[in-house]
Amino acid sequence: MSDSKAPLEPPPAYEPAPSRPTPNEKQQQLTPRSPLPRGPLPLNLPILVSLRGKRVVLASASPRRKQLLGQIGLTNLEIVPSTAPEDLPKSLSPYEYVLQTATQKALNVYAATVNDSTKGEPVMLIAADTVVVAQTGAILEKPRSEAQHIAMLKDLRDSGRHSVVTAVAVMTPLESAKDPGYALQTAVEETVVCFDRELTDDMLLAYVKTREGADKAGGYGIQGMGALLVEKIDGAFENVVGLPLRVTLRLMEKVLLEAQEEVSEEDEED
Repeated sequence: MSDSKAPLEPPPAYEPAPSRPTPNEKQQQLTPRSPLPRGPLPLNLPILVSLRGKRVVLASASPRRKQLLGQIGLTNLEIVPSTAPEDLPKSLSPYEYVLQTATQKALNVYAATVNDSTKGEPVMLIAADTVVVAQTGAILEKPRSEAQHIAMLKDLRDSGRHSVVTAVAVMTPLESAKDPGYALQTAVEETVVCFDRELTDDMLLAYVKTREGADKAGGYGIQGMGALLVEKIDGAFENVVGLPLRVTLRLMEKVLLEAQEEVSEEDEED
């Protein structure tokens, strides 16, 4: 009897081996397929559906606010920046400061757009104002120089934490001539931001040299390279970017509900 053994069969695979494609299957594989849709489908919330194809005005030139609203489906915004002077005294509390500024922006742009005979009055207008508040309570502006920019970021690092406060104002015209002729809803949102206390001066200087934060209050942009400076936040991320979406959506619903209730009251009186 020979000591040689017949070769063993290989163990079965976990998945069956693919069968050879037929000529028809080969042709289907060569035929280009239709591209898959990009990105998620739009939110079919009643408030957003009702605004599709309507004139919605964003009273801000901020590309970040436009982008945030686009994420929830408001992609056809009309951009009309406010021309109202932002000269309120910094002695106001941060909440009062942003609330008054956002309301002024909304009223300024509303007055400029409501009597447009070509486009018609806007269905909705959204305005916002964001400030960065140091731990001392001081309202921080945009840095005016590289030296001030570095000093600002060092202060934010050394203090450990600061706040980003945003006020949102949403308006819609009323169908009646009842004074003041519009519905207005406002809210203020705060997010606490903690910088990494171990950030080196070299890191802060390198960030300043990018100029990413040169046009931003507080001197950094959390949605970009400025995220490297942040250890953690307590609150809404998009509020730090410039517009709290959850709060904004709630105000949009409230202001349209107020307008609808006003119409219902008019009908009951008639």
